[in-house]
Amino acid sequence: MKIERFGKITEVIPFPPLTEIQVDSFTKALQAHVPASKREAIGLQAAFKETFPIEEGEKGRGLVLDFLEYRLGDPPFNQDECREKDLTYQAPLYAKLLLVHKDTGLLKEDEVFLGDLPLMTEDGSFIVNGADRVIVSQIHRSPGVYFTADQARPGKYVASVIPLPKRGPWIDLEFEQSGVVVMKVNKKKFPLALLLKVLGFTAETLSKELSAYPDLLPGLLEAQYRGNKALEMGVDEALLKLFTELRPGDPPKRDKAITYLHSLLSDPRRYDLGEAGKYKAQQKLGIKLSGRMLIKFENGEFKDEGLLPVLKYLFALQSGEPGYEADDIDHLGNRRIRTVGELLADQFRVGLSRLARGVRERMLLGTPESATPAKLVNNRPLVAAIREFFGRSQLSQFKDQTNPLSELRHKRRISALGPGGLTRERAGFDVRDVHRTHYGRICPIETPEGANIGLISSLASFGRINDLGFILTPYRKVENGRVTDKVDFMTATEEDRFAIAQANTPLKPDGHFDTQQVVVRKKGEPIVMRPEDVEYMDVSPKQIFSVNTNLIPFLEHDDANRALMGSNMQAQAVPLLRAQSPVVMTGVEERVVHDSLTSLYSHVDGVVEYVDGSKIHIRGDDKGLYEFNLRRFTRSNQGTALDQRPRVSKGQKVKKGDLLADGPASDEGRLALGQNVLLAIMPFDGYNYEDAIVISEDLLRRDFYTSVHIERYEIEARDTKLGPERVTRDIPNLSEAALRDLDEDGVVRIGAEVKAGDILVGRTSFKGETEPTPEERLLRSIFGEKARDVKDTSLRVPPGEGGIVVRTLRLRRGDPGVELKPGVREVVRVYVAQKRKLQVGDKLANRHGNKGVVSKILPPEDMPHMPDGTPVDIVLNPLGVPSRMNLGQILETHLGLAGYELGLKFITPVFDGIAESEIKEMLGKAFDKKWEARTKAGFGLDNREREVLARAAKLGLVDGTKDPAEQLREVAQQGKSVLYDGRTGEPIESPIVVGVMYIMKLYHMVEDKMHARSTGPYSLITQQPLGGKAQFGGQRFGEMEVWALEAYGAAHTLQEILTIKSDDIEGRNAAYEAVVKGEDVPEASVPESFRVLVKELQSLGLDVETYDENARNLDIFEGLASRR
Repeated sequence: MKIERFGKITEVIPFPPLTEIQVDSFTKALQAHVPASKREAIGLQAAFKETFPIEEGEKGRGLVLDFLEYRLGDPPFNQDECREKDLTYQAPLYAKLLLVHKDTGLLKEDEVFLGDLPLMTEDGSFIVNGADRVIVSQIHRSPGVYFTADQARPGKYVASVIPLPKRGPWIDLEFEQSGVVVMKVNKKKFPLALLLKVLGFTAETLSKELSAYPDLLPGLLEAQYRGNKALEMGVDEALLKLFTELRPGDPPKRDKAITYLHSLLSDPRRYDLGEAGKYKAQQKLGIKLSGRMLIKFENGEFKDEGLLPVLKYLFALQSGEPGYEADDIDHLGNRRIRTVGELLADQFRVGLSRLARGVRERMLLGTPESATPAKLVNNRPLVAAIREFFGRSQLSQFKDQTNPLSELRHKRRISALGPGGLTRERAGFDVRDVHRTHYGRICPIETPEGANIGLISSLASFGRINDLGFILTPYRKVENGRVTDKVDFMTATEEDRFAIAQANTPLKPDGHFDTQQVVVRKKGEPIVMRPEDVEYMDVSPKQIFSVNTNLIPFLEHDDANRALMGSNMQAQAVPLLRAQSPVVMTGVEERVVHDSLTSLYSHVDGVVEYVDGSKIHIRGDDKGLYEFNLRRFTRSNQGTALDQRPRVSKGQKVKKGDLLADGPASDEGRLALGQNVLLAIMPFDGYNYEDAIVISEDLLRRDFYTSVHIERYEIEARDTKLGPERVTRDIPNLSEAALRDLDEDGVVRIGAEVKAGDILVGRTSFKGETEPTPEERLLRSIFGEKARDVKDTSLRVPPGEGGIVVRTLRLRRGDPGVELKPGVREVVRVYVAQKRKLQVGDKLANRHGNKGVVSKILPPEDMPHMPDGTPVDIVLNPLGVPSRMNLGQILETHLGLAGYELGLKFITPVFDGIAESEIKEMLGKAFDKKWEARTKAGFGLDNREREVLARAAKLGLVDGTKDPAEQLREVAQQGKSVLYDGRTGEPIESPIVVGVMYIMKLYHMVEDKMHARSTGPYSLITQQPLGGKAQFGGQRFGEMEVWALEAYGAAHTLQEILTIKSDDIEGRNAAYEAVVKGEDVPEASVPESFRVLVKELQSLGLDVETYDENARNLDIFEGLASRR
């Protein structure tokens, strides 16, 4: 199908690789393919360098363990094997260590195995215990120096020095009410003058350095500590006083004080601003730091490198000196991203420090002569730290594999939550808000609704992360009023210095601005200036938004709240059996499919030699034969089908990068999350009330919204105390019909159709032994041990599920690469596929945030139809548009109709798309084509059509003076059509909006939610039914529902709901028996919750007794154990 593009802006650079944030970060942290001698001190290398050398304790027998290099081995299993056998895709990590015996000069070198390190797959995720996982990037306040307004004392400012998380204490410098400058460390407060004295400052030097601030100086110089002026003390005295303040319980000794202060503020292993913190401090204070801290320890003395500049800035800010301003902590120049590489390296460092502690202990215990690196190192703490990070960290998440877009979105997600981050409860509005520096860096639209709003966001399409963790966005350089193709990536702080024009500013062909005045923004404020003063220009309107948001056509006409829903719902779209790319696209669809790696592309030039449903062979131009295997119907994390379908034929020439096979939700390499459907926007007998949707049966017949879902069922055969469980076909008390689909081992055959209650895997377990009677004992002693009874514990299809068995898998203990839990002999897995058609209760949505539930499925002949007899597929409620202010869907519907009639597809990029006048033109062309065909066939205007047009003319919707055919064209150009009610054959009073809209079926399917229970499991304490489908629970009849029955006076109904249908144990058993026997349901007895209440009151020391209506004492706990 021909595609027409409407973007006017030429893009100078494409999106950076969309999984770059994951892949680059991990590659840099690992440096696996960099020779050991050339590795930079980042990631794992930095963690090793910071932990080693490990020296023996102070008693000192002179052992030193030093690190030379590390290497990664090959992963023992490939990715598919890991997914199949529940293994982790990982490689062994080895470190070459050197043990030096200082006393004898003896050297021992060893390569030590440090455990397995999970590896990233080429698409940016990890496979942990057989499941795909993603490490989400974290945004946090960058280390560095900050100046903010004091919340406790209005009008005063605070300076804060913030190190990396868990790498040193926060330091605050602030003014007391009296004007004294104090320092806060670890919740301890003391005059700053004490520390300045320890750093060697005197009153004279400080007076000289800070002479510009005579009003604030006394607060520093006159500061007293317990009656003495701090700056008049000796250095040692100040040091001891400082130590007493920081460690009140310890006896003050000079050596101890120096050691403690060094470890607190100047030991690189304990205090670290990090590269980002050092950069921020230098930038803010205009100084040069030698290390990653403000205080240096050299030759037994403390030297200041940055504390005085911090104080100077604070004084300048407090005295209102121009050019000094407080920091905005939500500015993206002050927040940085911790990507997977950094998060992993931090966890690795934690594991190494625990490992080092163990090494020191073993150094002290053993004899130095017998020590070797291998004997000293126990890798268990490191292995545990890595396992903890991948398995249990809040940032290690089960990958969202619903469709290719949801995978990409998950990898590009940025979270402010997690270890060292914010919590939902503590985060205020400021942190969650959109900030001007988000422009081009973080998407202002895409974020979850609910408690996490603003805390979880998405990287903008052109966004990149630099080595320091700050987000960059690209801008085109402007030289002398001419926009060049040179692109610079900038951080938010750098961007603040420049005047930047919008991407849609009109340009002449030679690149000069086409206007005398250009609207630019500087520090987020709009300014008008001459073209020659402009310094940069946006590269594209797309750069503001995330990939998801960039997939919404006519985004500029949608309210932000609905665009947010549209962005999020695209990630919930289920891949359909018949993928169909949208008629109205934005141009990002191809890139999403390509970068998600769910489709298959050729990596060679050549000719297709062989194609079938599972593989493609290509004979390369280099004469080599290349085989590409397709993924067929494998299960995703969310149970959707990951399936690749060939898109090439035998003999076809392919180039490197050409599409070979479409993956899920891909149509010829373009993202295809839904279907293009013909719809009318009109009320329909109340069936589309409250966003409900009426659909045509024809959609089901054409398999438009049919999707394949694969469920995995698993059963274990264990060794129990009573004997081993067996997977077998020999199951007691079952008919041959129940076993018909099982093979000789008791596992269901592939291709069998199963429904709820059918056996998937036969299993028998031994029954618990009961004490034999004397007669049985006599018989056993005569005839020997009889075969003990077994019971049926087979795996069955759960209620409400079923489908076709597509695959079975048996994992036995002892098979190569199989690791089973202790006590498990074998695991059997069965994969069942379901073909799900659209049904009442399923959720549909478009890309503009319009969502609803299917309320009725009508035969096509009952649906409204167009004059040529074409019935519409869907009827939407018009009230869903005006108040939601998402008019983009209307424009999409109009343009979609034009595309449908003219056989075209359109690309209309966000904020740079087709104009309304052009849509009108397209609709005119579509009408002309259709009218020509109609007149050729001899169908003129119908009298009923004329009536509708006459009514429209009365209402001023069309020009009444024109010829009816012209009026019909006018109606068509408004995107409307005369529509007939399929049930009556009568025309609908007014012309109706009819067009083609792209609509998706979402993951919230009624089949997964539908649930019913008669009896089932009960909670142990309260004896009430459990809740939820997973627990096979009941429906909660809560406080408000009780009020409703009370209001109706339905006393008996209410009583049975609160007793025999809930927690009256005797009553419910008796009621069940009565129903089975066909008798009347008996009276209710004491509900269990009443007994719980009595016990709780007794636990408070109250003596509670119960009486019946005749004042007889009742023992409500009598015989309770037998009843339960």
